[in-house]
Amino acid sequence: MKGKGKVYLVGAGPGSPDLLTIRARKVLGKADVILYDQLAGGVKDLLPKRAELIDCGKSGSRHTMEQSEIERIMAGKALEGKRVVRLKGGDPFLFGRGGEELEAMRDAGIPVELVPGVPSATAVPGCVGIPVTHRSFASEVVILTGHEDPGKGGSSLDWDLLAKFRGTIVILMGVKNLSSMASRLVARGKDPGTPVAIIERGLGPGQRVTTGPLGKIGEIGEKAGVRPPAVIVVGDVVGLYREEELCGAK
Repeated sequence: MKGKGKVYLVGAGPGSPDLLTIRARKVLGKADVILYDQLAGGVKDLLPKRAELIDCGKSGSRHTMEQSEIERIMAGKALEGKRVVRLKGGDPFLFGRGGEELEAMRDAGIPVELVPGVPSATAVPGCVGIPVTHRSFASEVVILTGHEDPGKGGSSLDWDLLAKFRGTIVILMGVKNLSSMASRLVARGKDPGTPVAIIERGLGPGQRVTTGPLGKIGEIGEKAGVRPPAVIVVGDVVGLYREEELCGAK
């Protein structure tokens, strides 16, 4: 291939290959290089063997490579004239650092296309019968990260506002800090009896749901041994969960 290549920021969805979009499949099928993370789940089995596959996944403190190195490789491969896919779990622009990669490619003069993915923030709760909005329980929803950039020097989250929020709170990447986040909400006036659900490995093998009141969810989660990846839902909609109706992981 001659001339400048192109970068595709592709969302792999919450992990189930069945939820990969038609557009994403087409783009993956034509890719020369695919940089994928560990959240792609079963989607990794669909990656074309002819493409150059680069594992750049991150999990907690384990980084296969730093973000700056990922962006350097993306730009370098594209400037060689290749079709480069950056495959991310969920949607690239929802806590996936896709915005940073978009800026880096723009700075390098490389064309970029977003291929949206099904966001885990709504799909994972939905797959176990928890709608993040419901006319009788929640008319608004806020999605936040439980793992902020440690280099910021402080939290950007408004805990006072969140404690007063009457809708559904969805937390991504929050298992490690679950106890401290729950304590902050309760300390600022959130009802400690507010129901919480922790959905591990949503829509994948080993899917599990752990529930409990906000005031005790840290202790309950620790005793249950919850592990990432997980989506945490805080709010009255959690009351709609029924264990016997567990679905999505078959």
